[in-house]
Amino acid sequence: MLLLLAPAARAQADQNAAANRQFVLAMQAIQHADQTYNAEEQTTLLLEADRLLTDIITRLPESALAVQLVTNQFIGDFDYAQFKTKLRSLVCSDPKSSRCLLHRIEGLIPPVEYPIATPRWDWLSFAVASYHIGDKERVRPIVAPFLQAMRNGSASSDISQDLFVGRTLALTGEIDLALLITRGFADCSTRIYNLSDIVESLVWEGNMSTATQVAEEAVEFARTQGCAWELGLVAQSLLRVGLEARARTLFLNTVEEQFSRFKDKRGNCCPPELAVAAGDLGDANLALGLLRTVQEESPWVIPQVLGKLEARGEKALTLTYADQLQDMDLKAETYVELISGALRAKDRSQADLLSARLDKVVNDMRSPVVLVQRARADKLMYSDQRWRGSFQTALSEAERGAGQRRDLAVPFLAALVQIETGRPMLE
Repeated sequence: MLLLLAPAARAQADQNAAANRQFVLAMQAIQHADQTYNAEEQTTLLLEADRLLTDIITRLPESALAVQLVTNQFIGDFDYAQFKTKLRSLVCSDPKSSRCLLHRIEGLIPPVEYPIATPRWDWLSFAVASYHIGDKERVRPIVAPFLQAMRNGSASSDISQDLFVGRTLALTGEIDLALLITRGFADCSTRIYNLSDIVESLVWEGNMSTATQVAEEAVEFARTQGCAWELGLVAQSLLRVGLEARARTLFLNTVEEQFSRFKDKRGNCCPPELAVAAGDLGDANLALGLLRTVQEESPWVIPQVLGKLEARGEKALTLTYADQLQDMDLKAETYVELISGALRAKDRSQADLLSARLDKVVNDMRSPVVLVQRARADKLMYSDQRWRGSFQTALSEAERGAGQRRDLAVPFLAALVQIETGRPMLE
């Protein structure tokens, strides 16, 4: 027996010895990197250290060091997880690059608390941003624990029974899995919200055929299950796939029913998505009327509705409405949506007027969220890269006050993704 065990023991000893040699070389490379003033040399040394450590894991998996590295154990005072973070920071050799901005935003996100039981749209937004800004390897390690928690039925929140996993998968190219997960939920809210997100993702990809099929699926599910509160989303999905006449009919019927129910029961009048759908369909009076009934509970609707109306030439009404907003973060976001709408309407002078209004808010209230809206506006208004400087300024302000708000990363991620893709994926 001892003779049989001897070769295995020698092999493991050989792996340990080889791993130790490589680990020493990696530590020497890291030490040299810490001592150099040359940024290019530092990058080269850190990448070499990473290559050596990765090789220990892949080529010498039976070594004790491989186990310690894979499980992120401290080796002496060496923290492998911290080293990987330091490695990712190399993208900041160009501090204005999108990947550097994304790396800095990650520093604003509080750690995930385990076991996962509640949605974390900040981390899932980061996964979406990573997918679209060139670091796709980060996506699955972030999303997988949430997917597992959802499959285990760990969600304790009624905000999103699927922990926003379906939406995230749809926005990161996993349409089939997103549909599979979505079809497992029987409640109107989760099913219709996710189907609507999937339709939008498919339209952005140019897959109109499948988008239309999913929109029809949403219509049929809403009909058979008697969904009412979510019909604004169904109307938006129909509109996105070019079925405007059906979208308009569904929308008007839904509005009539909701107002009738409100009159009879004195309950909540209307879902906020109806106001957004009214903006999409260009009914200014109805959109503003609906907006007034839902804006207190759902202020996020304001910039969306006003921006859609601005694009249809309703500049006097929208400007008056925006000027009266008291929340400065919301006001700044609304001005940006109005700038976008004015530019879509080819009204540059109106966009300039709105940009000046935004500048006044920026000067009066230099909060991180207000400042990042200036970056969004710069991207819309100018063909150069000045938005990057504005984004840097906003991030620096956010980093100074990072302990004051736990959700600061979300608007930054939404802004960066929209700037880079031209699509409001995270709004």
